[in-house]
Amino acid sequence: MRGGCFPINNIELQIHLSSEGAFGDSYHYLDIDNYVKKNFNGSWYPASKKIVLQEGVVTTYKIAPNCSVCIKKYDLTYTRNGNVEQLIGGWTGKIMNTNIDCDAGTITLSRIKESAFKEIPEIKVDTGVLRLDFYDNAIVDGDSISVRVNKKLILSHQRLTEKPITVFVTIDLQNTFQEIEMVAENEGSIPPNTALLIITAGTKKYELFMSSTEEKAARVRFVYEKPIATEKKDER
Repeated sequence: MRGGCFPINNIELQIHLSSEGAFGDSYHYLDIDNYVKKNFNGSWYPASKKIVLQEGVVTTYKIAPNCSVCIKKYDLTYTRNGNVEQLIGGWTGKIMNTNIDCDAGTITLSRIKESAFKEIPEIKVDTGVLRLDFYDNAIVDGDSISVRVNKKLILSHQRLTEKPITVFVTIDLQNTFQEIEMVAENEGSIPPNTALLIITAGTKKYELFMSSTEEKAARVRFVYEKPIATEKKDER
């Protein structure tokens, strides 16, 4: 890939096939902290083993302000040689919100067992306020944590108990992406430092079991997706 936002450009396509075609999410990234995530739709042609994918809405991004996002179209062919599965072909694209062509190129993708982003859960929400309740998981053994939201410290050296430590986070069209990071300040009497995080988003609740050590933080990402408007029926 010529140019681009990153010195090294990685692509990951998470492809789902159904009777109606292909869909999923694409990541264009340097690493798990510098990336653009988009959704895509397309078609799969079993007879010719071809797949055509068109990227659409950008759902998440963490890039420098001077970077431009390329909305890509992939024209790929599936191959298999022993245990190695690949998609090989080319791509074209337009700079987001313009009619300017990206520098098109060729691409070879190899199937992997796990996503590069597997360690960071991502939750889609459609409400303006998230309630986060942190508890010690199972045995209360003196674990303490600090919590950052988008790298900003909001809790420092807070001891976990059976009663929640509660944090409220705003997420909306102006703040579409929020990353919550839990850092272990100690490991209590029973390592590692473990926590139960209960997320309340409107009427929905999610539970995440987070485990971290003093060398590694545990993270979860929230992405706001605008609710789909429902059409009012004509009641005449």
